[in-house]
Amino acid sequence: MSAPRVPLPLRVAYPLSFASGLLYWLAFPGIDLWPLAFVALVPLFVALAGQRPKHGFWIGWTAGFGMTITGFYWLGYTLEVFSGFPLPLCWLFQAILCGYQAGRIGLFGWLATRGEKRGWGRGLTLTLAFAASELLFPLLFPWFYGATVHQVIPLLQVAELGGPIAVSLVLLAFNYAVAELVLSRLEGRKPNRLALTAAAAPVLAAIYGLIRVPMVDARSAAADKLEVGLVQANMSLMGKRKNKREGLDRHLRLTRELMERGPLDLVVWSETSVMSAVQEDDAERALRRQFTTQLGVPALFGSVLVRPVDDAREYVLFNSALLTDQSGKIVGRFDKQLLLAFGEYLPFGETFPILYEWSPHTGHFQAGSSFKPLSLGERQIAVVICYEDVLPSFVNRVMSQGDPELIANLTNDAWFGDSTEPWIHLALAKLRAVEHRKFFVRSTNSGVSAFVDPVGRVISSTKTFEEAAQRTTLRWLKGKTLYTFCGDGPWWLVSIASFVFAFRRRDKSQLPTPTPAPEPSKQANAAPAPANPADSEA
Repeated sequence: MSAPRVPLPLRVAYPLSFASGLLYWLAFPGIDLWPLAFVALVPLFVALAGQRPKHGFWIGWTAGFGMTITGFYWLGYTLEVFSGFPLPLCWLFQAILCGYQAGRIGLFGWLATRGEKRGWGRGLTLTLAFAASELLFPLLFPWFYGATVHQVIPLLQVAELGGPIAVSLVLLAFNYAVAELVLSRLEGRKPNRLALTAAAAPVLAAIYGLIRVPMVDARSAAADKLEVGLVQANMSLMGKRKNKREGLDRHLRLTRELMERGPLDLVVWSETSVMSAVQEDDAERALRRQFTTQLGVPALFGSVLVRPVDDAREYVLFNSALLTDQSGKIVGRFDKQLLLAFGEYLPFGETFPILYEWSPHTGHFQAGSSFKPLSLGERQIAVVICYEDVLPSFVNRVMSQGDPELIANLTNDAWFGDSTEPWIHLALAKLRAVEHRKFFVRSTNSGVSAFVDPVGRVISSTKTFEEAAQRTTLRWLKGKTLYTFCGDGPWWLVSIASFVFAFRRRDKSQLPTPTPAPEPSKQANAAPAPANPADSEA
């Protein structure tokens, strides 16, 4: 029997890892070859097996760089729009940013190889490390592996139990079972039967989903109806700022078109759809004069509010979502909290306002602080702005306040050009509907705007970079899910366990005792004894 071939030589492990990153990208939303999600991690798992932790990090990082430099290809354009730097310099910045974000998979590889070296077993350490990496590593543009199957509705339903990480681990289990078949061949042993049972995880998740989907549909059908419209004005990035009245006029015209098709209970516009900044303490009067009394329908829209301050900044801005009733009165306000550093604000600028004198072109936006849902009569709406909708922990905090019956997101994805980013954004965001079993409406300036039902199906959506107005019947849904109550608490415990296993060696008495291979006996190695003395003499 040949000697075991694990760990693989690094000259083989690194290309395998990079290939895993490319498969991850192909499976992810935007390309959407989702069946690859069941095998995309296999090359990485094989490459990591038996490696030293320092190699584990860089093997994982290589996979992460492969998936981010391809998946975030649109960052070059975005950085060029934001910064005005030459495109080659933006490509360099893109590579640096992707190199940083690749650290998430590097962390996974490091934790997994450390845990394996300390005797905790591949399957356990891979699972814990993957959950920890998806929860802990800070990202500028967050994503989750579970989003690869956003079109496979039955598999999404476990998100109500454990958010997107639960979906990710279902896929990881199948990948691990396939990797076990490969590794058993490389190590010259029989496959571990317990490891192979992990392949049943997607089947069990799908069965759970097939049971839950009709249950949620029946509950939705019995709930109170809500006629909702959304408006996508499709203003260009510069046109939105130079011709503020044109943006408002488009929203008003498209809203009137929606209302001509029948009464509406709510219309939703996009982030900063009303670009003309108004004084915070005069917003009610100013916005009534501009348009709110003309609508004749409750509206949720994006606005910019101004507050004077007595420091070097002179003023601060709020990226706000305002809710008006049918008469045009403002009845609710939610301020964006997760601001873009160096674009919307300067880090530490609120504490040291003099920094704004050194960077006068940086936005003066200030983060909001309230997570409370907005009330429309007796109903509550959970509101999030821009990429806050891709952060399950953030939305979970909003949903934990009061008892929201609808989720709404206001976004502007025009910064990313005609790329896959708007479709990725929608795919990541739609999981919020499943996690909390609520209907979800998102209006974006340039697409993709959509209505999503509580099991993650897209009821209708717009195309990108076109004017559009859509309406549909949604439902007010009360109640909280297990994920609403627990949030990422269980995953924090899993992450702690991953670090404990990475640094604490397993008690050898707990390890299974390997069965030693039988040694050839001395008699077997000796020359056969003669049958009788005569034969010996002969």
